[in-house]
Amino acid sequence: MENKIPGFLLEKPSSPPAMGRLRTSFIENGIHHVANIIKTGYIQWETASEDNFFQQIDARVKVLFLLFFVLIVSLKKDIVPEALIGVFVLILTLMARLDVISFYKRVLFFGFIFGFLIALPSAFNVITKGTIILPVLSLSRPHGFWIYRIPKEIGITREGAYGVAMLTLRVMDSLSISLFVLYTTPFPEIIKALKVLKVPDSFLMIITLAYKYIFIFAKTVEDMHLAIKGRLAGHISDSDARKWIAGRMAFIFKKTRLRCEEIFNAMLGRGFSGDVRIYRARRLRARDWITGAVLFMSGIIFLLI
Repeated sequence: MENKIPGFLLEKPSSPPAMGRLRTSFIENGIHHVANIIKTGYIQWETASEDNFFQQIDARVKVLFLLFFVLIVSLKKDIVPEALIGVFVLILTLMARLDVISFYKRVLFFGFIFGFLIALPSAFNVITKGTIILPVLSLSRPHGFWIYRIPKEIGITREGAYGVAMLTLRVMDSLSISLFVLYTTPFPEIIKALKVLKVPDSFLMIITLAYKYIFIFAKTVEDMHLAIKGRLAGHISDSDARKWIAGRMAFIFKKTRLRCEEIFNAMLGRGFSGDVRIYRARRLRARDWITGAVLFMSGIIFLLI
């Protein structure tokens, strides 16, 4: 007889899986990623609070460094300066005593997804004309489709490969600079620096609430999964698992709306008027000015290269 829990069909457990054949479900993998989000958030707080040189630099200096260098990365059109900026950020990461392996795992992963893979089709001569350096496919004859022309020989061009390399380096440099600032600066200090730099209060409120409550709802998802897993006595099919996920998504959406209304009402009850108020910012110290000057001069050098 089959046991039922609302939304699930509990199957009788079959014979134990053979050693080496244990398969982790996609739900388990997703929950592990959620747990990693929470863990990464707490790690960011710990590394940003350590008593190292860059962690003690004023947040305003690091925010200006972020904006200035991201602008430089977007302006440069040669591979060599982009690569040198990447090396410069690596040196800063080593000086800040961050976990370089974990740091660059994220940089390489997102750089590969949002840089290399997105730009890869432009490397072919179907999109970017130029000298073919790596033939891939040879057709019997050229083909025409509307305003597009498919050549007889399809391959990667030198100009296309250069463009892919440029975009990948730009994405990786921008990511490494952003993560470096986030890993060496507590989040409240970043918000305070943005407030001093006259960023609109509505934008600051959105960033603050989104950053804070993403951890709460990520923890909620993990707790719900562990709760249903503790009530199950057997395996569930992938279709039932997908139904459960869809139901939990609707539940999280509904809970998010209720939580937003509760928070807003609580803020109004405590006198919130729409303005973000901070304590008076402290004066910049000598090492803040010196570090800011060194970073500014480094940026000027990269601009001139």
